Amino acid sequence: MTFNQPTIDYAGLSPLIALVATLCVVIIASIIPRVGRFSVALLTLIGFATTAGLTIWQWGASENLVSNALRIDDIGSMAILIALLAAAGTVLLSLREPAAYTAGHGAYYALLIGSVMGMVVLAQSINLISFFVGLELLSIPLYVLCGAAVRRKESLESGLKYLIVGSLGSATLLYGFALIYGATGSTNFGVIAEELTSAQLASDTLVLAGVAMAVVGIAFKLSLAPFHQWAPDVYEGAPTPITAFMAVATKAVVFVAFARLLEQGLGELSGIWSDALAVLAVISIVIGNVGAIGQRSIKRLLGYSGIAQGGYILVGLVVVSTEGAGAMIFYLAVYALANLAVFAPLVARERESGFGDDVNGIAGIGRTRPWLAWPMTIGVLSMIGLPGTAGFIGKLFLIQAAVDGDYTWLAVVVVIGTVVSLGYYLRLLSAIWMEPQPDAPNTQSPMPVIAGGAPEADASAGGREEVPPGSSRCVLVVGTGVICAAATVLLGIYPEQLIQWATEAGEAITRAVGL
Repeated sequence: MTFNQPTIDYAGLSPLIALVATLCVVIIASIIPRVGRFSVALLTLIGFATTAGLTIWQWGASENLVSNALRIDDIGSMAILIALLAAAGTVLLSLREPAAYTAGHGAYYALLIGSVMGMVVLAQSINLISFFVGLELLSIPLYVLCGAAVRRKESLESGLKYLIVGSLGSATLLYGFALIYGATGSTNFGVIAEELTSAQLASDTLVLAGVAMAVVGIAFKLSLAPFHQWAPDVYEGAPTPITAFMAVATKAVVFVAFARLLEQGLGELSGIWSDALAVLAVISIVIGNVGAIGQRSIKRLLGYSGIAQGGYILVGLVVVSTEGAGAMIFYLAVYALANLAVFAPLVARERESGFGDDVNGIAGIGRTRPWLAWPMTIGVLSMIGLPGTAGFIGKLFLIQAAVDGDYTWLAVVVVIGTVVSLGYYLRLLSAIWMEPQPDAPNTQSPMPVIAGGAPEADASAGGREEVPPGSSRCVLVVGTGVICAAATVLLGIYPEQLIQWATEAGEAITRAVGL
């Protein structure tokens, strides 16, 4: 017998290899006594930078890997770069995060790296099995990170809710994949597309049921309405840097993987799923915008806003075209920058104001903390879609794609949703610039102590997590917000290069994936 040695494309797998190496280095470094938390964070950032460099090195490549389980192309590379941007921002926001102290910095950053590894696999998946493996590798570390602040009942509740709902979504998705495999006899997107065409399975009950269950499972992961109920609670309870990471990276990668599945594997059924997704987009825009209006918690408000933003992004996927896919990836990139610009000041104010993530925490900072006020203001204006910001170009791109794809009515819904969103976004801006800064609340009032926490630590912190000294003045947190806000303005004025990259990524999604 002759052993056929498999061909391994180490260059194509280099981003994933870099992340695995970073994970090992971070875990080993974290157990060395003289290696501090900043060194562990620096090693994590170096690993992310190396991964980003290797991903950029692969830009323009178009080939399949690992027996056609993964594919290198521009849209996958764009999604990976957005995830790495969010992950690097999360590391900077977490340098003095109480949850990182509680969980241990080594474990905290290792879980973050593990989630990014799942994102790389998911962004490149062209097989049902690798899709599911990547999604679970992405999700499981996040379940733990959401509950990393073990002395806060809200954090533990957040992690548990995310675990339960995420498991439900995963089970639904897996059942749908099983039905698609049962009907087509393959897990490869290219073979599935070929079988749907040649065997005329477009109206097969097994296929339609499988597609419906797969869409529902992914909608749970993306918190699209009406499968959104978990998102506001999880966003509010999770440590704020992790909330920022979930809001940005998870959306970008799962949307790109969703686009691959639908357009490269199930394109023959586009007449069915595109209309269904259009309905999901409308429901998400309505429920997200209406739900955000009455919120006092900024993280809950951003959770509902994320549901509406997911509806906007879904418009690019509804339009089965290169332009629609390009608009989707462009909006994901600018949405990532705007979110980080908002979350960075929120992290700083959460640690210094005593109000947590309540709107009172940002009241009056336009006069007292302009370096926090301006990034948050620019990020909010970009989410609204104000001219001069990247968000305006992103929404314009999506609206144009919808009109060109004969979904003019959906473009009108996007415009109406944007108008409704002024009701809560302007409230944030009003608090920043027009309201007086309230007196700090009494932080010594007793709060619930979580069973299993260290009693002496809970006693010293008054039932709250102890914030490390100097956390309110961390220049890296402020710098993260300033850089992302500046990039948001720059891309709003000179968007040509990002539009070109997004267009190239959109063209990649419409190419056949091979068998």
